[in-house]
Amino acid sequence: MPERRQLQTLFFTRFANSYGLVTLLTLLSEYIDLLDPEGLLLGMFAAGLTLAQAGTVVPVAYLGDRFDKRTLLLGGLGLATVVYGLFPLVGSSWGFVFVRGLQGVATTIVGLLGLALVGQLAREDDRGNTIGTSNAWRFAASIGGALSAGLLYDAFGFGVVFGVLAAICGLAFLAVLAWVEPDETTTSGFALTDLALNRRILTITSFRAQYAVAVTLVRTWVPIFAGVAAARGGLGYNAAVNGATAVAVVIAAEKFTNMLCQPYTGTLSDRAGRAQFVFAGGLCYGLVALLVPSAPAVGAGLGLPATFPFLGNLSPAFLPLVALNGLLGVADSIREPASMALFADEGTGTGVASSFGVRDLVWRPGSVLAPLAGGWLTTNVGMAWVFYLGAGAAFTGVAAFAGILTYRYGVTGLAEW
Repeated sequence: MPERRQLQTLFFTRFANSYGLVTLLTLLSEYIDLLDPEGLLLGMFAAGLTLAQAGTVVPVAYLGDRFDKRTLLLGGLGLATVVYGLFPLVGSSWGFVFVRGLQGVATTIVGLLGLALVGQLAREDDRGNTIGTSNAWRFAASIGGALSAGLLYDAFGFGVVFGVLAAICGLAFLAVLAWVEPDETTTSGFALTDLALNRRILTITSFRAQYAVAVTLVRTWVPIFAGVAAARGGLGYNAAVNGATAVAVVIAAEKFTNMLCQPYTGTLSDRAGRAQFVFAGGLCYGLVALLVPSAPAVGAGLGLPATFPFLGNLSPAFLPLVALNGLLGVADSIREPASMALFADEGTGTGVASSFGVRDLVWRPGSVLAPLAGGWLTTNVGMAWVFYLGAGAAFTGVAAFAGILTYRYGVTGLAEW
């Protein structure tokens, strides 16, 4: 099977996977208003997904390098199709957490093995661009998922939304079955152990472990900030005529800028080195995250409109929040393809699924604990502090990364990789 056709099919699996994740993110505030969780249970609405993902990474990474990645990928897509059929049946907070956990298992299988196959098929001198293009498909799905989720939910409710998700995952299953070749690049042993001690991977994880807190908090709480009632610290857009659509527009801004920039920034990292892109992207992300709670003050100070065609009465904070989330997408696009290519570089030939498994594992503690902290901060201190904590985690991550490279290579450390 031609390499190009296989890559395009794998890009579509990343599209399907991201479509489901962003749809649930878009509707998260609707479930919060409907089921009314508080405190740690509110945090579990996000952490249920990430806990399941954390528990799935090691076996999936091991099995992906030991056996046929394609077969496992098909299993993940089949499970995802079933899971999206269960969401309309949810009637309680803990029921939602359970089904989100099943979604976490499915999305980890599809995401990790789809990405591993992309990294494996990509040429070394073009890996950043290929991964950036793959991510662009993922963000295109995020835009489509956010906007369609809002529009379909406002018009028809949960059932139609999840029917669309199940259909997309089913199509991805058939595409992989038809066009992706069985994977014969298996390895023996337990590659995760060796790669976890790889010097470059240890250095990048010094950043990634902390940055996980930043991205999980900010990416999860931007739509919560937009959608939940003002009495709970949000902007209350769900109360508008087409509130879910308004939240979807906010989410789509970050996905759109990320989608546009990633193929280009990935190409730049292929040419100029990867470490400086990781550093610059993380720093910019923290700076923008600090500004998110100021969206209402910015909107009021600039005298921006509070009512919008089709969306109804929102607030002057709407346009600033869309713009700030778009800037978060630009910042993350600087970092992500360079970071992912670093892991693919180190894993090629020794266990690329395990390399991405290490990448995923390092992310999980922060992505599990951050929503719990965010739920507590939202209930007890104020939602703005969620974004301040996220910004602080980004800053400490880039400081650790730059510090280690400077210690090892001197003042030009960021230019070494």
